[in-house]
Amino acid sequence: MKHFTKSKKHLFEEFETSSTGLIEEEVVARRKKYGENKFVEKEKDGLIKIFFNQFKDSLVIILLIAAVISFFSGNKESALVIVLVLILNSILGAYQTIKAQKSLDSLKKMSSPKCKVIRDHEQLEVDSVELVPGDIVIVEAGDIVPADGRIIENFSLLVNENSLTGESNSIEKTDEVLEYEDLALGDQVNMVFSGSLVNYGRAKILVTETGMSTQLGKIATLLDQTEENVTPLQKSLDIFGKRLTLGIVVLCVLIFGIYVYHGNTVLNSLLLAVALAVAAIPESLNPIITIVLSMETEKLSKENAIVKELKSIEALGSISVICSDKTGTLTQNKMTVKKIFINGKLDNEYSLDKNKKIDKLLLDSFILCTDATDTIGDPTETALIHLTQKYDMSFRDERKDSKRISEIPFDSVRKLMTVLYETKNGKHIIFTKGAFDSLVTRFKYYLDENGNVQNVNEEFIKKIEKVNNELAEEGLRVLTFAYKYIDEEKELSNEDENDYIFHALVGMIDPPREESKLAVQECIRGGIKPVMITGDHKITARTIAKNIGIFKDGDIALEGVELEKMTDEELEKNVANISVYARVSPEHKIRIVNAWQKLGKIVAMTGDGVNDAPALKKANIGIAMGITGTEVSKNAASMILADDNFSTIVKAIITGRNVYRNIKNAIGFLLSGNTAAILAVLYSSLANLPVIFSAVQLLFINLLTDSLPSIAVGVEPKNEDILDEKPRDPNEAILTKRFSSKLLIEGVLIAAFIIRAFYIGLKDSPLKGSTMAFATLCLARLFHGIDYRGQRNIFAIGFFKNKFSLIAFAVGFILLNAVLLCPPLYNMFGITKLETANFIQIYVLSLIPTVLIQIYKAIKYR
Repeated sequence: MKHFTKSKKHLFEEFETSSTGLIEEEVVARRKKYGENKFVEKEKDGLIKIFFNQFKDSLVIILLIAAVISFFSGNKESALVIVLVLILNSILGAYQTIKAQKSLDSLKKMSSPKCKVIRDHEQLEVDSVELVPGDIVIVEAGDIVPADGRIIENFSLLVNENSLTGESNSIEKTDEVLEYEDLALGDQVNMVFSGSLVNYGRAKILVTETGMSTQLGKIATLLDQTEENVTPLQKSLDIFGKRLTLGIVVLCVLIFGIYVYHGNTVLNSLLLAVALAVAAIPESLNPIITIVLSMETEKLSKENAIVKELKSIEALGSISVICSDKTGTLTQNKMTVKKIFINGKLDNEYSLDKNKKIDKLLLDSFILCTDATDTIGDPTETALIHLTQKYDMSFRDERKDSKRISEIPFDSVRKLMTVLYETKNGKHIIFTKGAFDSLVTRFKYYLDENGNVQNVNEEFIKKIEKVNNELAEEGLRVLTFAYKYIDEEKELSNEDENDYIFHALVGMIDPPREESKLAVQECIRGGIKPVMITGDHKITARTIAKNIGIFKDGDIALEGVELEKMTDEELEKNVANISVYARVSPEHKIRIVNAWQKLGKIVAMTGDGVNDAPALKKANIGIAMGITGTEVSKNAASMILADDNFSTIVKAIITGRNVYRNIKNAIGFLLSGNTAAILAVLYSSLANLPVIFSAVQLLFINLLTDSLPSIAVGVEPKNEDILDEKPRDPNEAILTKRFSSKLLIEGVLIAAFIIRAFYIGLKDSPLKGSTMAFATLCLARLFHGIDYRGQRNIFAIGFFKNKFSLIAFAVGFILLNAVLLCPPLYNMFGITKLETANFIQIYVLSLIPTVLIQIYKAIKYR
């Protein structure tokens, strides 16, 4: 027999469990037997494969060719050094690749899906990987089903099983036994399957299969999926690398031709061309990008921003609009009941009388018309539970004394939750709570100040509308409560949500987070438009938005109903002035994102619900809530806020802007130094001078004395002043005309002093000239690392702010002097001994370009 043909009693016996769940000892034993509830991931590349993958780069291939040419020309030492440096570079690249994988794995664990499970009579929230067959799981709207299971209690459950069946429509589920054994997956309506999306309702599930034994697990075994995250920056760098390779080949051919023309041998000309290739290639660029992105991803995770896709780090720097939920993101998500309107009275500190029938009934509805406990559940509902506890009421006891017969769960369209209970005295009562606008037209009766039932009239409606508006004006979230008695138990339908007795208006406050106001100010300072989106009343939303600085004089607050009446063209025309969207459905969010994107803006959208997923996907950066967010929203988002805090988004934007700036500065540092080397080689060849650099010398500079300073530039600490700039254009090329001009000017400046050093040494011998040129280039590039730490001069930035920069300079300086002062290395590097005067000349000539650049910065940014 299959699970869907078995009775609940049979299933409980088979899995040795009950509706109260397993005990911890059973869970531990079953986890040893069945393993964790997760898929076996595709085997990742091993260390050796990752190591050899580093040699696939076109620029590395040119260096290998250079090593081969050096070897067969008799310069075996140079060939050995090139190969050793490439191996070192590959080890570094492999190490950072593995480190990045571990970082991403840790982020996956941090964003591991949670699920609600009943164990030993208690409802707990655990990681879905901890589930075992026999567990009793609760699923509700917004959840991803964590394992295959049989439904044992059903409350209007609708599940989308598109991932398994390909059927886009939601399937209505049941907890009844099915008669036929041969049923297709989509017809097994009393079963749920791992990976499916709960669109509506709630249910209790008996877990029958976990991990690779689930239906989705069986499919996973047939798939060979390869996911590769390639960032926009990496794509542009790949294009840059290919173009650079082509340029290098053209330059090498040109240099080769010039040297042959000047009467040099073909072999010597080849060696000179190789030297130029080595000078042009920024060998350490790829590892630097990997290191910087990896380090910043880890930093962001520590700041509660879990980045699922590395490209999001770059895109963060381009955000120009943030559409943020109010509750929990801009506010504390700690609802507290402040005011209650009941029996025609509204008091600031309204005190309910538990011995008064109508007041006791309201307290009962707080407990029974909720699914929360005092610690788990929607903040609005937990606030209601906390209030009842002030009156010494136990939600557990109250729920034991009353039997829930039927329910219609809350959804974003109706904005209502309705339950039918049989009380301990045998009466059947329907409780409903929800938005005022959704309930006000459904009232038939109300209670006057004496507790007598009266027919609803226009005067009463105006009165409660006035109270509702007053509460909303104070920034309170207003919940409306209603009830009615019926003669018998039944299965509730939407038709039952009418003819109510008005019960109460409950005003609740969710205070703004203390840091929200400052975060909003920083957004505006950074040229970013903050927009509040909420399901609350417009007046409430506008009041809170005004308090934290989102809503300014002249701005517009719009309700969903008003948005519905606007055409896309009208919305696009007015969207820049709309700061608050209230009473909107998740579908409206897509229109809002579209309107901003048509204006060329980069939009970040926050969300936590099932229906938010399309908007999160549509936005340039989808941001899900880590605490209150559904698994659907987390899966759709590119970033997850572990603390649901708006200020965390601003921190992430600052990080994103700094990451791009630092990477671009690192690229600028490398390319300006390489340009200087290329210009020096070109000058010596055109002037028919002796060889200015050997390939080994240039490789030493690029990989040993340049790599650490460029990494130091890439990890320059955050600069809050970056918020004074406008969001960058994500389509902007790395090498803009302005940036390219800057690199060329700096390259010419450094090259001029290198050539001067070459001429000084050339008076004694070509070997000494080459040695002095090599030492000057090396030191000049070490000093030049200071120039790329920021836009301002080093004293304005802070000389000791980036300690890694000082370490990198020290290491490079020591390595250079070790080579210059160690005779056994002279032959390998093609250098000769220098006099004390020569060292002084080298230090002065290499320092002058940086001094000039720093003076220029001091004048420009004074």
